Amino acid sequence: MTDHILISTDGPVTRITLNRPEAMNAITPEMHRALDAAFDGFAADDSQRIAVVTGAGDRAFCAGSDLKSGLGKDYPKGGYAGIGNRFDLNKPVIAMVNGICLGGGFELALACDLIIASSKASFGLPEPLVGAVALGGGLHRLPRQIGLKQAMELILTSKRVSAKKGKKLGFVNAVVAPEELEQTVQDFCDMILKGAPGAIAASKATVNRGLDEPDLERAMNNQERYPEFTMWRNSEDAMEGINAFIEKRAPVWKNR
Repeated sequence: MTDHILISTDGPVTRITLNRPEAMNAITPEMHRALDAAFDGFAADDSQRIAVVTGAGDRAFCAGSDLKSGLGKDYPKGGYAGIGNRFDLNKPVIAMVNGICLGGGFELALACDLIIASSKASFGLPEPLVGAVALGGGLHRLPRQIGLKQAMELILTSKRVSAKKGKKLGFVNAVVAPEELEQTVQDFCDMILKGAPGAIAASKATVNRGLDEPDLERAMNNQERYPEFTMWRNSEDAMEGINAFIEKRAPVWKNR
């Protein structure tokens, strides 16, 4: 394990920090493996409900791959940054973007469920400027998240856009002053944590599985066949939510 990835927990929230501020938190092969292990640990720990990914320092979330380490695609099983191909992770992951977010760093953020950004943040896929192609999922996630023409503009021109523009395009959820970033992410975590863990997992999984269906009708007809949906339907927490509402009390989630 490398000290370039820091992992900490605060109650049910895991924080994963890219810790190479002197190199704009650029990702090395070692860091790919460490991130993969970090997400493995988060996924397996039932006490952890949300992951927050960020970069050390105030200049960069992540500037992408460390070019000195090469541009190969020998990524761990979870894919780029340990999350690019992690399609079975149904717990929420939040990118807390505190500075530049370029190339693989942008791909890491796009693989998260929410992007909360500092007003100083900027985003882009500049790989063609060094003769490379974005291999970590950005070429597929960005068009799906903001539409083909808008994505093509960013991809083909390698332009960098502000957090404000990212919110307008639709890939950023919130833009706040740098000094408000931590509290805003905490506020999002608090809102998510009010929901039953199984309901949150089923909701995320159903959205992602439904997007793979050919049309809305089949997505709605098939959702009850999704394993995460079935697990939620048969859970104790599903009944606890109803009982708590009837009894006019706060629910006590058991994650089962």
